[in-house]
Amino acid sequence: MTMHDQQTQSLAGGDVEEHDVIVVGAGISGIGTAWHLQRDCPGKSFVILEMMEDFGGTWHAHRYPGVRSDSDLYTFGYSFKPWTEQPVATAERILTYLDTVIRENDIDRHIRYGHKVLSASWSSEDARWTLKVLRLETGETLTFRSNFLWMCQGYYRHFEGFTPQWEGISDFGGEIVHPQTWPEDLDYGGKKVAVIGSGATAATLVPAMAPKADHITLIQRSPTYFNPGTNADPLADQLRELEIDENWIHAIVRKKLLTEQRQRIHRAAEEPDAVATEMISAVGEHLGPDVDLKKHFTPRYRPWQQRVAFIPEGDFFAPFKEGKASIVTDHIERFTPNGILLASGTEVEADIIVTATGFRLCVLGDIAFEIDGRPLDLSETVTWQGMMFTGVPNLVWVFGYFRASWTLRVEMIAEVVCRILNHMDATGTRKLTVEIPPELKHLPHLPWVDSENFNPNYLMRDMHLMPKRLDLPDWQHTQDYWSEKDRFAAIKETDPALHYE
Repeated sequence: MTMHDQQTQSLAGGDVEEHDVIVVGAGISGIGTAWHLQRDCPGKSFVILEMMEDFGGTWHAHRYPGVRSDSDLYTFGYSFKPWTEQPVATAERILTYLDTVIRENDIDRHIRYGHKVLSASWSSEDARWTLKVLRLETGETLTFRSNFLWMCQGYYRHFEGFTPQWEGISDFGGEIVHPQTWPEDLDYGGKKVAVIGSGATAATLVPAMAPKADHITLIQRSPTYFNPGTNADPLADQLRELEIDENWIHAIVRKKLLTEQRQRIHRAAEEPDAVATEMISAVGEHLGPDVDLKKHFTPRYRPWQQRVAFIPEGDFFAPFKEGKASIVTDHIERFTPNGILLASGTEVEADIIVTATGFRLCVLGDIAFEIDGRPLDLSETVTWQGMMFTGVPNLVWVFGYFRASWTLRVEMIAEVVCRILNHMDATGTRKLTVEIPPELKHLPHLPWVDSENFNPNYLMRDMHLMPKRLDLPDWQHTQDYWSEKDRFAAIKETDPALHYE
């Protein structure tokens, strides 16, 4: 048996599988975490528990037409694995990339597919987490134990999107579909389709469905920002023409794009009106004269106060210009047998209604947690660095970025946690908690994010479920990669917030 193989022993009348680390989730966070564990903690045994039947997380679960990234893959991909294709990629290409990472690094042997974590219980006496896990294929309940728990399950429910309870929704005579539960056999050819929502999902659906549908009507309560551009990177293309090694190309282009993103977001904060004008004007260049730019594409909030979707080649706007799609900005009064009645009195006829209305927040995978026999309410904790929580030992939750690529934080967290795990081994300690220093205990406990800084609807709806923060960089998730990258690199295993036993 190798150090990475499972260790099974009999405890309390049943088999218990023991590991040093349990990783929950085999999406882009879990796969990246596994790579760092293998590199930085080669003596640690670990297992990845994945509820779905295959890897990929979001990119495996989402099956709606045109599903793609809204971040460039030079920064959304891993630092250690070069991206060699167009910056914005389809789910299929992202899955191929992840598959390559798994195969090249022999990660698959650590993954248990179809394993749904039901509960997680911490014992201070044993310094262990005990997980009850449902094996979906057989229906049996298994027990896993580990000293450390690494939550990489994401932040929303993959198979349950958010759908408002509109009046008359049961009266509609057609089909209602949420993108997260897209039927494989949905036939929208020649049909009238109403898409409710104006985020990245809607921006992907409209150009993908327009060629087959009779007409698409996009219904939004208020406008959002979009960033149209070319799905190519001239520097990357030039370096490839010069036959530069792909590892160098990836590192150079990644650094360049991150620098450009920092400048763009900094300027959006310093000059919001000017940036808004530029972004809206760029959208206007892709639309025909029949679309009211002021009414439908001029948001009420500051640029980057919510995530901005990149629109490759302006494809989202083409159906509006060509007359294959139309947009209305209004409130929904009710559903009718034939479509949707708007507050203005207009009825949008539809055969199919797509509710691209957002996510349902999922706090720690909706798993029942206990700490020494007491149920855990994460909203009563305070976060340290947006990854660990007061009163919750030996656990980290990977929560990525919204203004930058999610994966950037996956790797930063992994590097810090692997240093901490090695420090615990070197010092012979088995338990780690984060504690607010006495001199900071008077500070108020604030919501997870500052709504003036960042306010997507899915966070605002369920903010009461999330941990609290202090108004200090170390005690919150700042959503600022460019400051966090330096702060995380400087974190010492002996940081005063870290308490070892």
